[in-house]
Amino acid sequence: MSPSLRIKWCILRTSIEERLVYRADFAFATLVRFLPIVTQVFLWSAIYQATGPRDGKTINGYTYGDMVAYSLLVMVGRAFSSMPGLTTGIARDIRDGAIKKFLVQPIDLLDYLFWHRVAHKLVYYFVAFLPFGFVFWLCGDYFRGWPDAWVFAGACVALLLAFLIGFLIESLMGLCAFWFLEVSSLVFVYMLLSYFLSGHMLPLDWLPAPYGDAIRWLPFKYLAFVPAAILLDKYTHEQMAMELAQGFVWVLVLLVFNRIALSRGLRRYSAYGG
Repeated sequence: MSPSLRIKWCILRTSIEERLVYRADFAFATLVRFLPIVTQVFLWSAIYQATGPRDGKTINGYTYGDMVAYSLLVMVGRAFSSMPGLTTGIARDIRDGAIKKFLVQPIDLLDYLFWHRVAHKLVYYFVAFLPFGFVFWLCGDYFRGWPDAWVFAGACVALLLAFLIGFLIESLMGLCAFWFLEVSSLVFVYMLLSYFLSGHMLPLDWLPAPYGDAIRWLPFKYLAFVPAAILLDKYTHEQMAMELAQGFVWVLVLLVFNRIALSRGLRRYSAYGG
């Protein structure tokens, strides 16, 4: 094994061990995460029943069952793409001087943060697998059956993109601390916008042109909407391939931005802090 791979494996293994220490906290956070879905089920039920029986009714191409399924699938996408504490952690390390260790040790900052987040997600889904499975089993009637092999593979790729794009966006915001130090306002604005632009609030194909078309060119849709839309058969195989290809382009663009921000930020870094 090359030295680079040994370093990555060491980071991953150490981070997994660290996360397992807090497995009870992970389990509690997992259970709490499912509470909003109960509210959404009742909310969409009320919306679809507002003008009569909800059975057979569609709103913008979505039945009531589709909306419940969409809400559940969006939750899965957000579980992959959300990076709690990443931006503020980078900003804190820059502000307090803890980032100096990446200047004197043979560890790349972005590599370390990436494998640390991979460990976080592995432990989270190890703990969350049974609760997720139970909720999806309870709501199985809202789904239209198993997707075909191509759709399932595309959804898996979309979830990988959700993780990569979510990580790169938040790490880029954290690296802005080389210039601004305090990024809490930036995080607040991002969370507010991404809740809408990612399709977490409403499916993005509900938005009218030209605004919806413009929003669908942004990377935020990969955080939640695209994985859910793929599993709900909202794309043909050709459209799915195009969406995934566009997602990989965004990964490359965001990676380049991260590398530029890190390189220029370290050049102006004054090594202040403890």
